Amino acid sequence: MSYRPVSIGIIGLGHVGPHVANSLILQGVADQLLLCDTNEEKLAAEVQDLNDSTVFAPHRAVVVNCHADYERLAQCDIIVNSAGQVTLSAISRTGELFKAIDDVRSYVGRIAAAGFTGFWVNVSNPCDVVTREIHRLSGLPASHVMGTGTVLDSARLRTVISLKTGLAPESIQAYMIGEHGNTQIAAWSSISFAGKLLSELGAARPRDHAEQGGEAGKSQTSAGSGIYDLDAAEVEAKAREGGYVAYRGKQCTEYAIGNAAARLVRAILHDEHVVLSASVQLNGEYGQDGLFISVPSVIGAEGAGDIFELSLNDQERAGFEASCDAVRDNYAKLAPMSVQAARTVPVVVPRHQGDDRFE
Repeated sequence: MSYRPVSIGIIGLGHVGPHVANSLILQGVADQLLLCDTNEEKLAAEVQDLNDSTVFAPHRAVVVNCHADYERLAQCDIIVNSAGQVTLSAISRTGELFKAIDDVRSYVGRIAAAGFTGFWVNVSNPCDVVTREIHRLSGLPASHVMGTGTVLDSARLRTVISLKTGLAPESIQAYMIGEHGNTQIAAWSSISFAGKLLSELGAARPRDHAEQGGEAGKSQTSAGSGIYDLDAAEVEAKAREGGYVAYRGKQCTEYAIGNAAARLVRAILHDEHVVLSASVQLNGEYGQDGLFISVPSVIGAEGAGDIFELSLNDQERAGFEASCDAVRDNYAKLAPMSVQAARTVPVVVPRHQGDDRFE
């Protein structure tokens, strides 16, 4: 009986990359992990530590140090991109924009030229912009490229609702959609428990506009009664700001986002057809076209599949459209770079207008 080992590549071994690797090892998902980073000392340390930990895994896994030889990852089934510099996100999730784009421009084309035909799962922020750039440079079908997007933010939303209601998170259907950033919104009118909409569990009552702050995309109602009497603004804010709580305390986020990336990897490898709010390409859905952004979509062996269009109310639709515009604004900040230039070694990455990192 023949068996083809499952090979996963991970680029970027700062905070998130090692947790993605460890999660895949402990869940028994990967047979082989190929790791790349430009920080040789940190990379060697992580490879040593991860290989030592495989003794306690469900089955043997081999962790390989690929240095910065990105072409070696062309053999992988899936590559997880987690390169970046988290300290640049201290102010906002767009803080890493130029650094993360420069990173992927330095290796995605090289890996494509080496013959990679698998899947990309992007973690690096700003997630939606970086995911789109990976797709552009990879030459792969859009279904083969996705970002973790609001997979984690949706989990945070369900966690907040779970703590408020006492219901298990897996019994709650709730999604954060839009940009993985400050403009994301909760699809509040679609939240349900066992098929019962939250809005049907009690009369929705409007909140004061001053309390709302007039921000586009924030729900204007609190819904439910008793344990389901949730304050929309409070719940949504906690879901949106969970990452910043973690960052303020330890200057990084790592466990939850690592598991979110591993969840997407597992869904692809096991053809789960699970619905997750990943960053995927829209082609007319929600009235949007040509951008990657988070909406509920089916993830399986073919990558990102059917997109489920939620029934958004007018307020939510306006908020989602504003979030799409924010992502497009970030696209516009990038210096042009051709696909061919990204595949010509050595890769020369153009400087972005307004990029003052080197001044």
